[in-house]
Amino acid sequence: MAKKKQVIGGPLEIGGRVLSLSRAIRAGDFVYLTGQIPMKDGAPMTTGTVKEQTRAVLDDITATLALADCTRDDVIKAMVWLRDRSDFPGFNAVYGEYFPIEPPTRSAVVSDLLVDVRVEVEVVAYRPLDDA
Repeated sequence: MAKKKQVIGGPLEIGGRVLSLSRAIRAGDFVYLTGQIPMKDGAPMTTGTVKEQTRAVLDDITATLALADCTRDDVIKAMVWLRDRSDFPGFNAVYGEYFPIEPPTRSAVVSDLLVDVRVEVEVVAYRPLDDA
């Protein structure tokens, strides 16, 4: 009997503390990633421009997708949180480099984030199990 869900990747740690969430979950043909913040050397990247932080986030998303046998081409939905409205142009320029053709649907909001970073991104990918 097939599992109803599969946890992807190992425990998520920040600053030596294991978080109470999964990095990603495969549920049938869909893969749901936890919101990713920019990380550097195992700690939140609280410095750098929104472009630098966006690259760090999207690189981590790419790596997590690979653990689920997915690529950025499999991403169908993205949710973006930005700390400052003025960061949107810089974020959007980098995001467009990572999703240049047939980009996923996307929502973006300006919000106070729980960690002192400029951006957080969450994605959902679709990759049928028989294609993996």
